[in-house]
Amino acid sequence: MAVAPPLVYADQAYSIVKERDSTGFSRDVCAILLIANITRCFFWLGDQFETALLLQSIFMILAQLALLYICIRYKPHLNSENRGLSARPMSFWQWPTYIQHVEFLAGLILCETILYLIFGRFDVFISILGFLALGLESTLPIPQLISNYKRRSLYGFRMSALIGWVAGDSYKVAYFFIRDSPIQFKVCAIFQLSVDMVIVVQRILYRNAPSDLTFLPTEDDLEQALALSEE
Repeated sequence: MAVAPPLVYADQAYSIVKERDSTGFSRDVCAILLIANITRCFFWLGDQFETALLLQSIFMILAQLALLYICIRYKPHLNSENRGLSARPMSFWQWPTYIQHVEFLAGLILCETILYLIFGRFDVFISILGFLALGLESTLPIPQLISNYKRRSLYGFRMSALIGWVAGDSYKVAYFFIRDSPIQFKVCAIFQLSVDMVIVVQRILYRNAPSDLTFLPTEDDLEQALALSEE
């Protein structure tokens, strides 16, 4: 329970390093897992659930920091953050350097520490913290689902990662109910598994798509190209 979820991303990291290209894997996956698991550690301070789940969060944070570094090092050259065209407020999570991401995470830890010191004695705050942590983690597959939909392909997204998601989340649902884990774990695990199954459907629908869609422009690519031409 503690080690298997982080190991799901080992093959994805190996693939990116081997191809020297992170196209197809949404970096937002790293953002969701890092923020969710950092928050889950604070949730544990107020509601000390199983140690295995705490260790899972710690190992996942370390794994995602490594995967994030790899994604940034081998990011596509023709992406929005390289050209300063991000439409997100303050270019959130599309910053060009690894250190900017680490600084954001350090600021998040500081803010959550202050909030916990002030409100940590209130059960309502701890409950909300749990729902935020697990609720955010349950949205993990959504960025990948959106990326697949835009490209009409799962190119670059390893089948091993998808199998790991489905198998791992199925196991988590059963585990949380058998062990009678806090309600936050049960509700959010069911939602996350549901999104996983939608991606499985995408895998079936897009299986006949061209194997290399890296160079096929999406709507975002066309908009960025138009902006550059106007400049």
